[in-house]
Amino acid sequence: MNIKSLIKPYHQLVIDTRRDLHRIPELSSHEEKTSAYVIDYLKRENLPFTADIAGHGVMAVLDTGRPGPTLMLRADMDALPIAEQTGLSFASQHPGVMHACGHDAHTAMVLVAVTALKALKDQLCGTIKFIFQPAEEGPGGAKPMIEAGVMDNPRVDFALGCHIWPDIPEGTIGIRSGPLLAAASGFRIIIKGRGGHAAKPHLCVDALETGCQVVGALQRIVSRKMDPLAPTVITIGHFQAGTAFNVIPETATIGGTARTFDMDTWQRWPQLIEPVVKGVCDAMGAGYTFTFRKGCPPTVNDPGMARRLRDIAAAVVGPDRVIEPNQTLGGEDMAFYLQKAKGCFFCLGAGNDVDGGLHNPCFNFDETILASGVEVYCRAAIDLLA
Repeated sequence: MNIKSLIKPYHQLVIDTRRDLHRIPELSSHEEKTSAYVIDYLKRENLPFTADIAGHGVMAVLDTGRPGPTLMLRADMDALPIAEQTGLSFASQHPGVMHACGHDAHTAMVLVAVTALKALKDQLCGTIKFIFQPAEEGPGGAKPMIEAGVMDNPRVDFALGCHIWPDIPEGTIGIRSGPLLAAASGFRIIIKGRGGHAAKPHLCVDALETGCQVVGALQRIVSRKMDPLAPTVITIGHFQAGTAFNVIPETATIGGTARTFDMDTWQRWPQLIEPVVKGVCDAMGAGYTFTFRKGCPPTVNDPGMARRLRDIAAAVVGPDRVIEPNQTLGGEDMAFYLQKAKGCFFCLGAGNDVDGGLHNPCFNFDETILASGVEVYCRAAIDLLA
């Protein structure tokens, strides 16, 4: 069967579907319109589905009627709290919310894979589960979807997912064996001091100054307690304190993330971070509260699946266009599915000069690459379920 010929009629469909979804971005755990769009598409395809899983998650099932393994194709649906600045004709219709991480494209590719794989049903054995997951950006929708049973009855044997990837050239497919993305955790610190007049610091406990020292001390965890050959990062992305130029603030709020590929470090982050916070606060006479969210583990591709997917990708874009992407300290809750089944999370190259890059208000890419993602899914289904 000529898979490229089968996919060709769907090239415009995947672009149109992505644009429909791009217009209606929704924040994590609020994917009502997106979920409804997915459901309408599945209804048109006359494919059985279950909705409202772990919030707004959806699972559709293609049963070939013949015994065989189960393949899962996963897409994430949520968007980011970013005001879009692309100027696109199909830009976000929801002020302050944007699909700036490609989740609209991920959902479009899996939806169109539904259409294509229905046409291939007679060539396949076993079952395909199409997973449309909420809340990837936070607090994480994969684990609740798994707890709701999406990987059971029948048990998922193989799991695939895809991410638009600006870090590799446009038109390439990136596949890496083993760890690809890091374990990503988050934390929140509230410094509690004693406020007062800016002219009388000796009568106060300056929460802002204490917070600044906490931020500096946290950076030394990486520079002095971690193996410099093991990628690790602590980043502070939020610091809020004070209401006026002449008032010493009573409280300061700090939010950050800790990233690593090392499973032991992932487990020990609270024991590494909190003593530093306590030490600084004790020295400054301040109190604190510390909240830690463990987040997702590293995203680790099964070596055997990665090898199979490289051969599949070579048939899609050519052997010279299949590359090994660098590891990144970004996080992905696809990691939870890959702990439960043999799988691979692959990268669809969007080009190093893609507008803005991920999580940027100008993010956009050449949509013609999306057909390659659909074709990988179809060829993978044939390879694994034929």
